[in-house]
Amino acid sequence: MKKLLFAAVFVSAYFLLNTADLFSQVVYITKYKSEADKVIYVSRYKSDANLVVYDTKYKSEAAPMSGIWYYTQYKSEADWVIYFTEYKSEADLVVYYTKYKSEAGWNN
Repeated sequence: MKKLLFAAVFVSAYFLLNTADLFSQVVYITKYKSEADKVIYVSRYKSDANLVVYDTKYKSEAAPMSGIWYYTQYKSEADWVIYFTEYKSEADLVVYYTKYKSEAGWNN
C-alpha cells in the first residue's frame, strides 16, 4: 500500500513539475536560441496563434494561464526565457499580440 501511495505521489509531482512552465507569464527575451525555454513566432493573425498575448507594464498583472506577459530585464526573475524567430516552423509557440487585456489567453 505504501509503495502504491509513493508511486501516485511521485507521478503527480512529475506531471506538476513538467507542466509548471505552461502557467508562466514572466518572460525574459534572449538573443540566443540555444538559451531559450520557448521559441516564439509572432503571427499577424489572431486565428493563427496558440496564445493571444497582452503586454503589461505591471508584474502583478501577469497571472498564470492569462496570456498577460510581463517582460523582465533579469533572466533570474523569468519563468520563461524566450527567443523570437522569423520562421513559424521553428517555433514552439505561435503568439498574437493584442491591444486589449480582455482578449488575452489560449486560443483553442
